[in-house]
Amino acid sequence: MSTTLVPGAIFPDFELFDDAGTKHKLSELQGDNAMVLMLGRGEHCPRERQQQREMVKFHEWCDVAFTTVVTILPNDLHDTNKMRIAAGAHWTYLSDGDLVVQQTLGIREYTDPHHDATVPHTVLLGPGLKIDKTYVGYWFWGRPSIYQLWEDLQDLFRRTKADFDPLVPEVKAEWLALPA
Repeated sequence: MSTTLVPGAIFPDFELFDDAGTKHKLSELQGDNAMVLMLGRGEHCPRERQQQREMVKFHEWCDVAFTTVVTILPNDLHDTNKMRIAAGAHWTYLSDGDLVVQQTLGIREYTDPHHDATVPHTVLLGPGLKIDKTYVGYWFWGRPSIYQLWEDLQDLFRRTKADFDPLVPEVKAEWLALPA
């Protein structure tokens, strides 16, 4: 794992182009939500395609769970778009064609002499791009399942949302004290 992708650190607020050519800052995409950020190996990788397809079901849950999903690939816009379409994904894909993310985080995959591949990471970000957990997916089994992410997000929300359990007396009292 990159030495910069440790729990408690703030993930850099990269500004990259999406597959349609629109520039986005990660913080703007995240808003007040949690974020699951996938730093993908690249469009050429069959393991990457499989992981992205697995995340389609997960993304359906995220729409109702105050969670943003973003994938960053070390590819140009064309190949980034090709991966999104092939996966059947409807979340934001960003192009790191200039390898700024890869170089800044020191996650270039040195074992692939044919591609500018990134060692894949899945980073769970709390509010303010704060790193909560990181998975290294160099081996496919190092990538989190959608059920592991469910548990991770449950834990994150329990720690960051004061009203995670609205029946806690202090939470209920605070709600009842709000002006009508």
